[in-house]
Amino acid sequence: MNNHVISKLDDLITTLIDSVKGYEHSADKAKSPAFETLFRDLAAERQSAVALLQERSRALGGKPNEFGSAAGTVHRRIEDIHVALGGGDKAIIQAIDRGEDYLNEEFERVFKDEAIDAETQAVVRRAHDSVRHGLTTVEQLKQQVAAA
Repeated sequence: MNNHVISKLDDLITTLIDSVKGYEHSADKAKSPAFETLFRDLAAERQSAVALLQERSRALGGKPNEFGSAAGTVHRRIEDIHVALGGGDKAIIQAIDRGEDYLNEEFERVFKDEAIDAETQAVVRRAHDSVRHGLTTVEQLKQQVAAA
C-alpha cells in the first residue's frame, strides 16, 4: 500500500521539480522585469510544495526524487525555440500555461486515486494550492498579454 502512495507522491514531486525549473528558466528568458520577478516568486512557492510532498514521502518510508524529468527538459528547450523565433514573453507564458495544465492533471489523477490515504491526500491538497495559484496567475498573464 505504501509503495503505491510513495510512487504517486514521487510522480508529483518529479513534475513539481520540473515546474520549479520551468519557472526559473522562464524568469531567465523573460524580457519584462515584472515577469522575471513573478516567475522567480512562483518557483520559490512551487519549491515549498516539493518540500511538502518530499516530507510526506519520507514519512511513509520513501526516498523522494530530487530531480526533474527528461520531458521537463524537452519542454524548456521547446520554450527556447519559441522565444528565439520572436515569441518573447507571450511564448513564455504559453509554455508555462501548458506546463500548469499538465501539472494540474497529474494532481487530479492523484485526487481520484482511492488507494491513497486521507492524510496523504490532505498533504497533496496543500501542495496543490501552489498549482491553483499558478493556474490563476497564468490566466491573468494571458489576459494581460492579449490586451497589450
